Formats: sequence, structure tokens, C-alpha cells
Amino acid sequence: MAKIAFLGTGLMGAPMAVNLVKAGHEVTAWNRTPAKAQPVVDAGGRAAENASAAARGAEAVFLMLTDGPAVTELLFEHGVADVLARGTVVIDCSSIPPDTAREHARYLGDRGVSHLDAPVSGGPSGAEDGTLAIMAGGEADAFDGVRALLEVLGRPTRVGPAGAGQMAKLANQVIVALAIGAVGEGLLLAQAGGADPAKVREAMTGGFADSKILQIHGQRMLERTFIPGGPAKVHLKDLRTILEAAKQNHLHLPLSEAVAKLFEDLVAHGGGGYDHSAVLLELERLNQPARLGDRPDTLPDKT
Repeated sequence: MAKIAFLGTGLMGAPMAVNLVKAGHEVTAWNRTPAKAQPVVDAGGRAAENASAAARGAEAVFLMLTDGPAVTELLFEHGVADVLARGTVVIDCSSIPPDTAREHARYLGDRGVSHLDAPVSGGPSGAEDGTLAIMAGGEADAFDGVRALLEVLGRPTRVGPAGAGQMAKLANQVIVALAIGAVGEGLLLAQAGGADPAKVREAMTGGFADSKILQIHGQRMLERTFIPGGPAKVHLKDLRTILEAAKQNHLHLPLSEAVAKLFEDLVAHGGGGYDHSAVLLELERLNQPARLGDRPDTLPDKT
């Protein structure tokens, strides 16, 4: 049994922390909105009044936060790094810029604390089922030391040194964003040409075009249900990071640039809180009056 702090128990973090509790570990959770830590308490964990209290004495500290500035603030401005004992492992599952992850690894390493950047893919359902893809960057010894914890959450793979986990997540987000756009375009084209888009999706099952994106996000598009899931504004944040990383590495990614523009427009039109499959709405705006199906849109509450 390991003593674990889990900082950030939102849509993804809460079920991940619950799975660690169910695996028999001692988990103390913290979230800026205290009520969001309640599922962990209900499962048998504890909640702390602040992040430093949760992290004090922990052998492993998981982070699942919104972005790089939130992680930096929590670690170095709210005192979390100050309470970590030498030998503690910080496992940052947030999606943040690779350079930021490398800085965190360097700063924590100077304090005798190991760091893994270990972003995940699989969405809330993968977090609940313990089937996340976990892309870890950092020292091999640190990864091996917490592999059993990561295996509770899904399938961990060490992909390289510090920052490499975040680079892998950016690659993941490139592929997901382009695939969502491709599914939207394909279904719109099929319908415009007189085919039943639901039957087209069914017909492609098992072929080269089949994928989780086609299965899950294609169904959301057909049902016009855009409750997140993965919010469009979060994917846009990742796309902006992707384009910056491409620039730093002297790459031109025209497909990523095109889909990033679609996400920029979706957020500008008020869809930042919609599921990222709602990029379909931008494709429809570009092709008015084309519209996939005749169902009404199901959108998240904007309050």
C-alpha cells in the first residue's frame, strides 16, 4: 500500500483517484472546488483542506490540473514542493508544454524529488475503467518505482526523458483532432451525396477508416450530442502548444494548422465547453445549409 496525494479531482482526476483507493492505497485528495474531492472520500479516501496538507508525507503525488501555469503555481507558489520529502515521486498527468515539464523536473530534482510527466489519453470513460493510455517521460528508475501505481490507472509506457511524455501527448492530440475533423467531413460528404451517414459509419466498421474516433465521436455527431467528454477549449489549448512545439522544432504542420483554425472558430462561437466532436458545427458553418442529420443539438449548460 502506498501513501498517495492526488491533486486535481475533476472530470479525469476523480475517477483516477478512486481507482487508486479501490486498489488498496491510502489516497488524500485535494481540489480547488472541495466538493469535487467527495467521490474520493466516498470511495474510502480522505480530503485535505489544501494541496500542501495533502502532499505532506506522501510517497507519490499525482497532479491532474488544467494547464502548465496551474501546475507551476501549485507546486512552487502554494508550497507543495516545499513539503515533499527526498525520494518522493511527482507524477504529473496534466497536459502541459514539454518545456514546462522539463523545468519542473529540473527544479524538483534539485530538491531530491523525482518527476514524471505522464499525461493520459482515454477520456473520462478510460479514467473510470482504468484503461488510460499513459505516456511517461522521466528517469527510468522513477518510472519503474511507480509502474504498479500507473498500472492501476491504465497502460503506462515510458517514452523517453523529461518532457517526452508531453511530446507524446501532443502527438496524440494531433491525431485525435485530425481524426475528429476527418470523421465530420466524411459524414457530411456522405450525406450530401445521398448516402445515409449512420449506415456509412456502420459500413466502415472493420475497415481502414475504423477507429475509436469514428465509433465514439462519429456517434456523437450523428446524435448531435456535444456534452463533454473532452472540452473543445482544452483541445484548443493543446493545439496551440502543438503549433508552438512544431515551431521550436522547425516543423510545418499544415493539417494541424487547419484543424486548429476550426477549433479557434468553435471556441470563438461560444463552443469552448462543448465536446471536441462539436468541431462538426464549424464544418457545417463553412458549408451552410449542410447539416448532419435532423436531430436537435444537445449542448452543455453554459451556466
